[in-house]
Amino acid sequence: MTKITLRTLLREPLKVKRLTRLGQKVHVTDRGELLWMLQGAPDKADDEAGRRNAIDEILDEVLSEKPARISAVRVLEESRR
Repeated sequence: MTKITLRTLLREPLKVKRLTRLGQKVHVTDRGELLWMLQGAPDKADDEAGRRNAIDEILDEVLSEKPARISAVRVLEESRR
C-alpha cells in the first residue's frame, strides 16, 4: 500500500499508473484524510485462464456421455430424404 497526496496524483499520474500496474494499492489523501483507494484492473490473462477452464469442463462433460447408437452418416442420409 502506498499513500500519495491528491496533488501528486494530479501532477504525476504516470507514477500512480506505474504503481497500480505493479499490483500495489494506492491511497490518495488530501490534507491527511483518505479520499480514494486505487488498485489496478484485473489482468486479461486471468480471464483467459478462467475461460479455458470453463471450456475444458464443458468438453469433459460432453466426452463423459455415452456415444449415440445412430451414426452421423445415417442422420445425414435421413435428413436428405
